[in-house]
Amino acid sequence: MSVQMLGLLPLALRPLPLGSVRPAGWLARQLRIQADGLSGHLDEFWPDVARSGWIGGDAEGWERGPYWLDGVVPLAFLLDDAALKAKVRRWVDYILAHQHEDGWLGPVQSASQGYQYPPYDPWPGFVMLKALTQYHEATGDPRILPAMSRYFRKLEALLAETPLFIWGRFRWQDLVLSLHWLYERTGEAWLLDLAATAHAQGYDWRAHFQDLRWKDKVSPEEIGLETHVVNSAMAVKAPGVWYRQSHDEEDRRAVYRAMEMLDTYHGQATGVFTGDEHYAGLNPSQGTELCAVVEYLFSLEMLIAILGDPVLADRLERIAYNALPATFSPDMWAHQYDQQANQVVCRVSEDHIYTSNGPRSNIYGLEPNYGCCTANLSQGWPKFAAHLWMASADGGLAAAAYAPCTVATRIGGSQVEVRVETDYPFREVTRLAVESDTPCRFPLHLRIPAWTEGAELCVEGEGAIAAGPGSFCTVEREWGARTELTLRLPMRFTAQRRYHNAVALSRGPLVYSLRIGEEWKLIGGEPPHGDWEVYPTTPWNYALAIDPARPEEALRLEERPLGERPFSPEGAPLVAHTRGRRLPQWTLEHNAAGPLPESPVRSDEPLEDLELIPYGCTNLRVTELPWLG
Repeated sequence: MSVQMLGLLPLALRPLPLGSVRPAGWLARQLRIQADGLSGHLDEFWPDVARSGWIGGDAEGWERGPYWLDGVVPLAFLLDDAALKAKVRRWVDYILAHQHEDGWLGPVQSASQGYQYPPYDPWPGFVMLKALTQYHEATGDPRILPAMSRYFRKLEALLAETPLFIWGRFRWQDLVLSLHWLYERTGEAWLLDLAATAHAQGYDWRAHFQDLRWKDKVSPEEIGLETHVVNSAMAVKAPGVWYRQSHDEEDRRAVYRAMEMLDTYHGQATGVFTGDEHYAGLNPSQGTELCAVVEYLFSLEMLIAILGDPVLADRLERIAYNALPATFSPDMWAHQYDQQANQVVCRVSEDHIYTSNGPRSNIYGLEPNYGCCTANLSQGWPKFAAHLWMASADGGLAAAAYAPCTVATRIGGSQVEVRVETDYPFREVTRLAVESDTPCRFPLHLRIPAWTEGAELCVEGEGAIAAGPGSFCTVEREWGARTELTLRLPMRFTAQRRYHNAVALSRGPLVYSLRIGEEWKLIGGEPPHGDWEVYPTTPWNYALAIDPARPEEALRLEERPLGERPFSPEGAPLVAHTRGRRLPQWTLEHNAAGPLPESPVRSDEPLEDLELIPYGCTNLRVTELPWLG
């Protein structure tokens, strides 16, 4: 039986239409910071968006405009921001009005502009399709579905003559996502045939991760699109996306194999993996490209929907609450190309540790190293917020991740609202209020992270329910008038053994890093979108006086109020106090923290009081720390 005849497996959890989940509390403030920063203003001054070829301009007409739109569409509708919605509407109107007679969307690439591949490059269209599907879900725009269908017919003819090449060959899974999205709305079987063509012409990621060839930092001779960090972050979802159409259990298992291989050979404490710009091993002084962070988040959001596994949501939160905020300046007017888990200085240097990136890769700026991340950075926070809650296959609602928000949706004939009040991930308690305009029975599934023990859910008038880690806690009842629930997820410090036997400390979804004093130096551009080096003003080369088997004995946690910018050094809502000794022999090498001394270590330096703060609150940091024997 052909994969087309099998059809698509149903989603385990179905993302709610864009706008159904609205951010509140600190998350709403974070999205507003983003809208007031680069994301909301790139189209006003950055040529590759302001004068994009996608809207008839004379600047880049390839991937950067679609990247920007893919993140700003959800940002606009989550914030219900009239100005941002007008901006994205202008883009969508132009693109749809200028669809080619043959169905092609966007510019045709020109050899006169230095483009060396076939003029009809499908790859940028994959990104634009994601933006258009989100726009349709938010607005119901009747132009989107026929425009997509016409584009796919053109693509069908193109792929019969010129198979997927370069980026499109390695990122085919993003095309298949949009083909499946349209198929679920039209039922047209030829869309599944086209998805099968894309899969057949695409790179075999399942085989790639079955036994990862690149087990260390790649050499210049090994570099290829197979080792590219962003390709791999996108590819984590590839076997899961195809599993819906193949029905092959090996595809489902391949998702976990991919994550296992990346963790084993290139993993970092924040849940991402190194790639600066290619696989770079386990050393925490190597970097991870920002594009890879936001694409890994999107991959996980899609996989949670496809597979419904709460373990994937644990990973989603770990990346979103650590690696994502840490790669931006607190005002989100500047970003890095590469972030490092052990990041003790950010400066321009020809002598650098990176695999293939350049001397400006870890400074904070408008376009450090390369502009793809400038265009693509916008999708991280909005898509995370939009996927906090999903519809479950049994007719209910499921909390995939926790943050303050409001959910509004219809279940049966009832209008249902869920209000989530919480300072999670900085606090243990989440309060929910569920209300339906007419009595309505449905299950509410609340994710219990695998890292917690003793989780407890209290339902108003019904007492407490014990909840096991790594599962969904389900409350099924008739909902009507406001019902309040309180979920407590106990958090305790754990120590993970890392590179050279160093420790990385976590508590709940948050990773903790040594607080380092900072001096920011403007080196180019004009604020607010300038380029900045960041220098340490306090020592960083410490070993902790800690027993990795009992880390809580050496740590005292202090809670501080959540301010307007909780993801900043000065606004950190949590501080862990501990002690340690300097390691004078641990110094800078290649503009980065030198190789970690093998732990346990010895030092004759005096004990000092140290502060650790959440990784996402830092700009300079040491995350994998030696410990004293």
